[in-house]
Amino acid sequence: MSTLAHTMMTAARSTDSGLAGPGELDRYPYSDSPRTERLGVPAWENADQELGRVGRRGAGNRGRGLHGQLVQQLGQMIVSGDLGADRPLVPEEIGQRFEVSRTVVRESLRVLEAKGLVSARPNVGTRVRPVSDWNLLDPDIIEWRAFGPQRDDQRRELGELRWTIEPLAARLAAGHGREEVQQRLGDMVEIMGHALAQGDSLTFSRADSEFHSMLIQVAGNRMLEHLSGIVSAALQVSGGPVTGCERPTEASLVHHGRIVDALAAADGTAAETAMRQLLTVHPEVERVVPAPREH
Repeated sequence: MSTLAHTMMTAARSTDSGLAGPGELDRYPYSDSPRTERLGVPAWENADQELGRVGRRGAGNRGRGLHGQLVQQLGQMIVSGDLGADRPLVPEEIGQRFEVSRTVVRESLRVLEAKGLVSARPNVGTRVRPVSDWNLLDPDIIEWRAFGPQRDDQRRELGELRWTIEPLAARLAAGHGREEVQQRLGDMVEIMGHALAQGDSLTFSRADSEFHSMLIQVAGNRMLEHLSGIVSAALQVSGGPVTGCERPTEASLVHHGRIVDALAAADGTAAETAMRQLLTVHPEVERVVPAPREH
């Protein structure tokens, strides 16, 4: 039990680090930003005074030290609209404002470019890209949107996406009778049960996240497996009762158990049905995605 719990606690979310190799930011000198557009009050004038104060919610960006904190700060400011495309992001200003080196700024902007948040152009400089260009499936962007002004839209969209992904994953997983995986899923349900009895919502949510990620990974579809990090991010940033997975309840626990039973019986239809029921435990979810019609 202790080994399993340790494995569950330390399970890494499937995610892209964002360091996807040199992009356009390496090809264009930052000094190309028009000097006249540097005038005026910087857009980050009201940002946190120290990077060390930046609030890290959930797992967030995987960077470490000043680099990771600057990515977090700038990412949150871009997603919230505090930094827009009306003026270039001048590395010298960023470095001075947050008291970090040019190297830290360049690496941070490279990560944000890989996420689709910014781009660099000659004679234009580094600018924020429109939302349509953002990698909205990136776990960091999911997190930043979930705790920003777009939180309601983000939660609704995540709920709709999970409704699309997870019932199918449950059906497919029932066709892969891997006993050791079924045992681990059962162990996660057991951990959730103990956590529920003890009022330990943190342990419950971690076991819940491990359960759903594992289920998607065992479905035998590599494209679905690639989306497991999105589901984990959705569970990490949930801010209210959109689905039954977001609160430790008896009903949620029961439906998780039914999924495990359906997998053991290789009953794909039952597994899919149990997952749909799990995702609609709370009546509020009907405003997100309607329950399937009875024929």
